[in-house]
Amino acid sequence: MTAGLLAIDTSGTNALVALGAEDGSLVAERRWQAGYRHGEELLARIDEILTTAGMTVSDLSGVVVGTGPGAFTGLRVGLATAKALARGLDIPIAGVATCDALLSGTPLAAGMQAVLLLPAGPSDRVLVVAGEAVLVKGGDEPGLPGNAVLVAVDLPARAPGEAIDRGFAAEAGLAAALLRLGAERIAAGGDDVARLVPEYVTLPRGVAAVKGEVRWSHDPK
Repeated sequence: MTAGLLAIDTSGTNALVALGAEDGSLVAERRWQAGYRHGEELLARIDEILTTAGMTVSDLSGVVVGTGPGAFTGLRVGLATAKALARGLDIPIAGVATCDALLSGTPLAAGMQAVLLLPAGPSDRVLVVAGEAVLVKGGDEPGLPGNAVLVAVDLPARAPGEAIDRGFAAEAGLAAALLRLGAERIAAGGDDVARLVPEYVTLPRGVAAVKGEVRWSHDPK
């Protein structure tokens, strides 16, 4: 199978690059523990996966990038790299919300919904329900809807065991989900590289922070 798409996600401490066919099917992936040093390894990982597949960047027909939510620095590294490739190669780009890709493969019984729990610093967490984010302060328990299936990502020992297990499964399927959703987006025209921005969680200052709220921050710079 010929790979045409490159997927990148650097929203969490576990980063990935993947190659996919133009229909979005997964060809190869590389995942690694990046911590907060995404910029030190990303280009080398892309070069390695392309070389192993007998490809160069000129063989790519599109780029898919996870837009978060996630860590500020990691997202900026991933978005900047994806944009540079799309601009330099004059190929389409698709931004896919990492939270959507993570939750897309969660098995659900009728009437249930998957909700995502992510880290927000060393003690706080963020609960994402139907695209809305709520800060969970350290020591507090997330207020879950009655029909929720909790998926915890990047939260070792900071979430229930079943939720952490679902998070591992979600991360294992992230590359395939990004490619599938990204291929659909590219087929529909893709994104404007100049307007594609990361989605990262900002803890607002002042009263909003006291109320325990968070918001998605779309930084156009």
